[in-house]
Amino acid sequence: LCVPVPQSTSAKDVADSIEGLKKTGSPLGSPLSGEDEDREEQKRRDASWKAMKYSMIAFGATFGIVGSYMIYELGKPKRDENGHIVEDEFSQMPMVQQFFSRMWKEMDYYKRMIREPSREKLLPDPLTYPYIQPPYTLVLEMTDVLVHPDWTYKTGWRFKKRPGVDHFLEQVAPPLFEVVVFTAEQGMTVFPILDALDPNGYIMYRLVRDATHFVDGHHVKDLECLNRDLSKVIVIDWNSESLKFHPRNMLRLPRWKGNDDDQALWDLAVFLRTIASEKVDDVRNVLDYYHQFDNPVEAFRENQRKLLDQMEAKEKQLKDNPPGASLANRWTPNFLKPR
Repeated sequence: LCVPVPQSTSAKDVADSIEGLKKTGSPLGSPLSGEDEDREEQKRRDASWKAMKYSMIAFGATFGIVGSYMIYELGKPKRDENGHIVEDEFSQMPMVQQFFSRMWKEMDYYKRMIREPSREKLLPDPLTYPYIQPPYTLVLEMTDVLVHPDWTYKTGWRFKKRPGVDHFLEQVAPPLFEVVVFTAEQGMTVFPILDALDPNGYIMYRLVRDATHFVDGHHVKDLECLNRDLSKVIVIDWNSESLKFHPRNMLRLPRWKGNDDDQALWDLAVFLRTIASEKVDDVRNVLDYYHQFDNPVEAFRENQRKLLDQMEAKEKQLKDNPPGASLANRWTPNFLKPR
């Protein structure tokens, strides 16, 4: 009995078979005519269009169902604990108009929640006796004023602490200033950073994104909501857009880029303590003067240097010409004066 043994197919035969299929379009090797190719192309187009049409129908149906549910949920009347309908200003309208009017009111409410601060008073009322309320309120931006977001391949995202921040917070802490951090960052980002940055609790209050106004694509800090006398409020920030409602209360610093040789917070602490020690009635008058400088802290340092030079020159003048000697010289008779 002889059984034929199948011979192995060579790689060349397989390649020739594949090439033949590509040319003929059929496993039997019969070539397709031009009309057949057009017919196959039309079938593919019809299948693609049918799939797209069904997808659009499914999307429209889903959107309609979800939209109808939202209209019903947002537009239905409120009910009390007993399940009875609570009358409102829309109750006398036709049913459809009622639902759309209530829905519009609810959507406007959520829109205002996003655009406006979450509460009218961002800070509690000032402390009363026997507690000590600091005479000035210092509002600090966190990002690029106290810390700088930094990313490396080794550590990923982290926040770098600005040189001198510990000394700065200690110098401006109560009883001189009521220190408030007011930033447009999210609370989940801000609170852990400030916990690590301020272990001594010099920062009295923390305000985050929900306390800002959202205007023209910017989160704006409305100082009217601080519940404080604006003549005693100083805001330290680098972004003028965030203080567009109250630019006179802002001391605009150059944005810190994370450089280690920065000394701005040391000079800023001296500037703020000078305001507190001088008991300035309206800080806006002082800040108005420094608005003309790109770097107000440098301008203050230069003014301080000039003042010290003037004081040294005056002391030298008094040392060279004591007041007593000039008075004796004034009353010495002419005949006693050297000729």
